[in-house]
Amino acid sequence: QVQLVESGGGLVQPGGSLRLSCAASGITFRINAMGWYRQTPGKERELVATITTRSETTYADSVKGRFTISRDNAKNTVYLEMTSLTPEDTAVYYCQSHRLQMGIPRDHWGQGTQVTVSS
Repeated sequence: QVQLVESGGGLVQPGGSLRLSCAASGITFRINAMGWYRQTPGKERELVATITTRSETTYADSVKGRFTISRDNAKNTVYLEMTSLTPEDTAVYYCQSHRLQMGIPRDHWGQGTQVTVSS
């Protein structure tokens, strides 16, 4: 029933921009913190950005100043605006929801969307 669906990935040239979206259903979106992660073959999944229920944000050092995470509670959607993309940003990007229920994490993941930065 819970579903997180990423979209917006694709092939982009170095220096280009992409906007990823993650539409959530089956959760009370506004009480969930949201995050974007990415993973490449042979590497562990990396936290890219988070946004709290109060719209406070954090970023990995590698993307700070280039990426912007935001949320639209009316649309149950979290976004990741990516600019000045480099080949190092190539990865599968995953959306995650997070909340604590009685101290227990209730987390969900999307299926991922491929971002490829290449000439």
